[in-house]
Amino acid sequence: MKHASTAVYWDTLQYRAWTFHLAATDQGLCQITLPDESYDAMRQWVEKHVPGAILLHETNIMEPYRNQLAEYLSGRRKVFTLPLDFRGTPFQVMVWRALLEIPFGTTRSYSQIALAVGRPKSVRAVGAANGANPLPIVAACHRVIGKDGTLTGYGGGLAMKAELLRLEGLGW
Repeated sequence: MKHASTAVYWDTLQYRAWTFHLAATDQGLCQITLPDESYDAMRQWVEKHVPGAILLHETNIMEPYRNQLAEYLSGRRKVFTLPLDFRGTPFQVMVWRALLEIPFGTTRSYSQIALAVGRPKSVRAVGAANGANPLPIVAACHRVIGKDGTLTGYGGGLAMKAELLRLEGLGW
């Protein structure tokens, strides 16, 4: 069965040494690549998660998304007010929505997130959903740390995770 075409707008944000590729549908931001990921990684993710996707490079449409991410990275924004279009399983989306509830400058453990989504024994599944988060920084997976307070895995690397937490006033 052929899917109807879906416009997916994209653009790039360069912030210091970091390059992010952002993608959005008419419903909202659907993906942000981490700095070590290429345009091709973004394209492949979009093709897999957005049926009938047609990628359109649209700097004007993407401007609010770029601006809010740049404001956050430069320390001028604590809360994102962007529309989001999560693409994942119901459990993943539930976890990603829980990430949105972690306030700027605070952290949660994987077990606290599992409890928050009503699945206290699903700590590993929460970790997997966190790792599959298509909207890092906005759905703040960098704010999730080990139960013992240590930094744990991050798709952009632990140095980037520590940098994001330092940006929020947390010492790592």
